Amino acid sequence: MLKGKTALVTGSTSGIGLGIAKALAQQGANIVLNGFGDVDGPRAEVQAAGHAAGAKVAYHGADMTRVADIEDMIDYSVRNFGQVDILVNNAGIQHVSPIEDFAPERWDAVIAINLSSAFHATRLVLPSMQAAANGKGWGRIINVASVHGLVGSANKSAYVAAKHGLIGLTKVCALENATTGVTCNAICPGWVLTPLVQKQVDAKAADQGISIEEATKQLLSEKEPSLQFTTPEELGALAVFFCSPAGANVRGVAWNMDGGWAAQ
Repeated sequence: MLKGKTALVTGSTSGIGLGIAKALAQQGANIVLNGFGDVDGPRAEVQAAGHAAGAKVAYHGADMTRVADIEDMIDYSVRNFGQVDILVNNAGIQHVSPIEDFAPERWDAVIAINLSSAFHATRLVLPSMQAAANGKGWGRIINVASVHGLVGSANKSAYVAAKHGLIGLTKVCALENATTGVTCNAICPGWVLTPLVQKQVDAKAADQGISIEEATKQLLSEKEPSLQFTTPEELGALAVFFCSPAGANVRGVAWNMDGGWAAQ
């Protein structure tokens, strides 16, 4: 379905971003990975996922707090594959603290990575997306927000502010391109069992002297009525839908996959 398209997925060496990259590769899209830590493992996973569809995989280690790095990542993607057709703004970090104790440098870092990086990547890829398809435009911008873009939680001021801002950016981008073939939408996951969330589960189990199973149930029951984690594979399938012909007139939505979290 996406053969010949190129997808740049930020923060894609683990977790949600890796799940989305694999799903897009399975549809034939060439993938540009981005992130820190192990690169060879995630690259091999994406290559394996896209092998049958002929997808190619590249990597750029841009620091998403640095505008020059983001610019170089876009240039690198164009040099390798000709154009960025699909942009998935997934890079994100978290810091937990009451507002009065929230270190200003941590605030700045969360806003830079979770919100400003999405703005910079979007502004850089939009012109070529708008010019695609003989001037009619074709592109898909998918912002990985969070249920925290829809509701708040204590001690997460920077994260909640950034994710609310990302949904606002999504709506504006969608409106500015509403008569073109370029769409912009947001995905808003609830709890997703990524390595970072697993650490929270492990810590809760250790602190309370309970099993991993009980700690998992406690974590989910605090927010997520379904008592089930959303999976990276489910989020990847939603990203594929946004890129499909069926998603062509889905514009400016904040689509939550949160087990009923925001419905409460």
